Amino acid sequence: MAETQDTSANIAQFGTLRRSKSGRKSLRRRLVVALASSGGISLIAVSGAAWLGSKASEINSELTTAAHLIPSLKEEIAANNAVGAAATVNELLIHTATAKQAADDPLWTLASTLPGLGSNFSAVAEVARSADDVANLGLAPLVKVYSSLNWETLLPSASGTDLEPLRSASPRISGAAHAVRLSADRLRQIDTTKLVPQVADPLTTARDQLQDLTGALDAAANASNIAPGMLGAQTPRNYLLIIQNNAETRASGGIPGALAVLSLDKGSLTLGSQSSASDIGIMSPIVPLDPQQQQIYSGRMGKFMQDVNLTPDFPTAASTAQAMWERKSGQRVDGVISIDPVALGYILDATGPVRITNPELVELASVGLPTELSGKNVVQTLLSDVYAKIDRPALQDVYFAGVAQEIFAALSNGKGNAKGLIEGLTRGTNEGRVLVWSGVPAEQSVIAKYAVSGSIAGPSVAPAQFGVYFNDGTGAKMDYHVKRTVQLVKECAQYGYKQTTVRVTSTNTASADAATSLPAYVTGGGAFGVPAGSVQTNIVAYGPVQANVETAKVDGQRTDFAPYVHSNRPVGVLAIRLAPGESRTVEFTFGKIVQHTEPTVVVTPTVQAVKDVILPTKNSSCGQ
Repeated sequence: MAETQDTSANIAQFGTLRRSKSGRKSLRRRLVVALASSGGISLIAVSGAAWLGSKASEINSELTTAAHLIPSLKEEIAANNAVGAAATVNELLIHTATAKQAADDPLWTLASTLPGLGSNFSAVAEVARSADDVANLGLAPLVKVYSSLNWETLLPSASGTDLEPLRSASPRISGAAHAVRLSADRLRQIDTTKLVPQVADPLTTARDQLQDLTGALDAAANASNIAPGMLGAQTPRNYLLIIQNNAETRASGGIPGALAVLSLDKGSLTLGSQSSASDIGIMSPIVPLDPQQQQIYSGRMGKFMQDVNLTPDFPTAASTAQAMWERKSGQRVDGVISIDPVALGYILDATGPVRITNPELVELASVGLPTELSGKNVVQTLLSDVYAKIDRPALQDVYFAGVAQEIFAALSNGKGNAKGLIEGLTRGTNEGRVLVWSGVPAEQSVIAKYAVSGSIAGPSVAPAQFGVYFNDGTGAKMDYHVKRTVQLVKECAQYGYKQTTVRVTSTNTASADAATSLPAYVTGGGAFGVPAGSVQTNIVAYGPVQANVETAKVDGQRTDFAPYVHSNRPVGVLAIRLAPGESRTVEFTFGKIVQHTEPTVVVTPTVQAVKDVILPTKNSSCGQ
């Protein structure tokens, strides 16, 4: 109001001026000053705000539309629709370019320099630029690479494959990964505490999504870099293939069952003759072991092939298995690949049913086993029915190994589609059912970054990662009948530091008459001091680095346990025994957890579906 009065006084004063030329110039100058000092700035501010508002709306609309195109792009890639994927990326590029252009508007740039709210304008501009960079430097090159590859011919087969397109694509995939990583780094450097929620929340979401994309692209770049060599592009490769038998659990899955050498030469896949872990015999002297692991898991790891994976650390198990194989057979292998019957089922889902043609297997199957295996019956057949129908362990091993041979023969003959096979192997890897170790250090250093390595330490292990692993103590095949769930419960200790309890509930689902209704080979027949029908399991729990194992309980009652340390991670071990129908709950409480990230848990893959594992729950922030 005061400003209006001042303006009126100025206008009144302007009226007394003579209408001379100099007076008219002076009047114009004073009018400008008067307007500026009163409502003029408000008018300009309102106009500027409206302009910035329209630009904000445009940026939001364009980026939202671009984000909505991503699911379509994923579907087109999954459906092997290269033309559709290219069209979607071109459309996406238009929207991100428009958003970036709006954020580069001079008035928006000016607003970014204002005290206070300016950081919000600059944050939005950075998101728009990053989105355009990701589209131009990441997605567009990747779709071009994707369209240049024929995935149906890239998978290993009996006739081999041309790996040159994959090798040639590696630099472009690495370049795309690098560009996206730079964008992710720029967004990470923005201080969200200085932003209004309307900007900070979408920025955090974009940052998380970009981080996920960065991880996926890094994985693709690393895979394209080492895959040609591992598939025998330069020189033939031999891998020891281990089929883990989950009916007798081991920390990484199950007791090594069938063994074979898988050979790859320029993508040509062949599977040599099979043997079993028992064929390897007793190692004397034992294979040298890490003292920490020998203390926890005993020298049996280096003595028997059946026990190399008592440790959950697959690089240790694999290198030990390699040494045993080479000592026994004299054949050099370049690495070790492990898979279990559940993952074989995923492969059969892609290949379709496989009919058994080997005369020896057909004869063995004549006792009531299926002559056609599919994703629906392979697990029950290999982990249960074979023991009920075939009473000689040596013949059980022959059948187990022969089925693996038939499935890999179907793979090498090109049965199935690339999409289904990749999905099945990816699912198996995510569930810890497919593990890979390379004896080539440069390759292993890349593999060690990912869960497929099965490492308990190193870059693949999350900061607040727990592990729950199972080792059979029955000396039999009863784990097919055990159902387990695992839960993490966050708690607060007395003095406010963080605790996490690992809760494991195990149930023996075998019938009350299991001692007599199940074969002695399945129950163990009491040979190792465990009553027939009962199941004994050594439960091994790992905490994060630098934490402590503080207590252990069984069914709510505190109990003694064996404490250890492995790779600077605390380890607690105790054994439980379950009679048929019995259920017990074991709890390990870990304290003094210094990590400030949400806990994760890795669990031994068993016969049951991984969805039965309960992931972390939160019930307290411990004052954080």
